[in-house]
Amino acid sequence: MNAAQNKSPHLTGGLCLYTPSSEKYVKEIKLNRIYKLACLACNKGFTLIEILVVVVIISIIASFVTVNYFKHIDEANKDAAKTQIEILGTGLDTLKINVGRYPTTDEGLEALVSAPSNMKKWKGPYLKKGKKIPKDPWGNDYVYLYPGTHGDYDLVSFGADGVSGGEGKNADVVSWDE
Repeated sequence: MNAAQNKSPHLTGGLCLYTPSSEKYVKEIKLNRIYKLACLACNKGFTLIEILVVVVIISIIASFVTVNYFKHIDEANKDAAKTQIEILGTGLDTLKINVGRYPTTDEGLEALVSAPSNMKKWKGPYLKKGKKIPKDPWGNDYVYLYPGTHGDYDLVSFGADGVSGGEGKNADVVSWDE
């Protein structure tokens, strides 16, 4: 046997150096297939580094998505508060048409769902859902003042923090801003 014939197909990149007529050639092909199958079995999984790189990439993408998601939630809550303030304002205006005045600060927004004792012409409830004054999107009560300092009445939601003032999601939502 010469030196070229001593090499296995595994070491020669799968090339067989024997002629097809030899018995060794058939054995070599079988060994070659076994080596290839063994190598494929070894390479089926991922390395720890590959998995960590994928996890880091997914985490970065998720952080961008999460930030944008919560940004939209804050804007949606502000829009919901503005819409509820407009609905409460419509109810207050309708009550004024029926009774001739807005409810006092002491009578509050409850006058929209149940008649105060001193309102004889009350024809409510003045809210569609009837029995209860809604809370703002952050779970706080709306603040109603009559007479208002910015209009006939003032309706305010103090935002996510529930405290007057603030910026961003903590900014007040008020009835007198367009």
